[in-house]
Amino acid sequence: MFKELEQKFGIVFHDKDLLQTAFVHRSFVNEHKQEQYKDNERLEFLGDAVLELIITEYLYKKYKTAEEGELTNIRSALVRKENLAQVAQKLNLGKYLRLSRGEEKSGGRTKDYLLANTCEALIGCLFLDQGLKVCEHFVHQYILPTIKTILQKKLYIDAKSALQEYTQDKLHITPIYKVLEDKGPDHDKTFIMGVFLNEKLIAKGTGSSKRKAEEQAAYKALQTIKKKKNLQLS
Repeated sequence: MFKELEQKFGIVFHDKDLLQTAFVHRSFVNEHKQEQYKDNERLEFLGDAVLELIITEYLYKKYKTAEEGELTNIRSALVRKENLAQVAQKLNLGKYLRLSRGEEKSGGRTKDYLLANTCEALIGCLFLDQGLKVCEHFVHQYILPTIKTILQKKLYIDAKSALQEYTQDKLHITPIYKVLEDKGPDHDKTFIMGVFLNEKLIAKGTGSSKRKAEEQAAYKALQTIKKKKNLQLS
């Protein structure tokens, strides 16, 4: 199943079971409990940390005069779910996902957060199976090239700050964030946050912390507001 993927990356994975696990969504595990599959969430956790380390080192060496805050914002833009989802789409990672029938029907193979999580899980798998150098090559080849667009379009500017500045200036409203849902055990929570203007829900964000979910919600809200010039808030 994964030969095509190995050929694309020029890698032969030693642990095929680990590679398979990188593409197993928890909905699939719940639907096949008797077969004792493992989901990709632990690999995603590892891959997130490895990705941040590689990107942090790259930014530190590349932009020698940049302040810490600016570097942090650029890194955040690079690892943002939307950015990783675009990388995953280009690599066609959704093709290899193992999903429940319900998740499949709901378009799980094209959902940003699932694709982004899978990309992180794959990086975690690469780290365990191939080592840090191979991970660095993957990140430099497929993820870091997106920095050009991020810098050109100033997508590295903190989305929450940008949204507040925009809405206060143009609409004279301050955004409010609310928890819409949280799920999972305490050590592995997933938060869904909503951003509201005048009590109207503008966008939702998903993340492993409230901060990350708020940032994603703010980013989506900015896109929505700028597309809809006559946004109705009453």
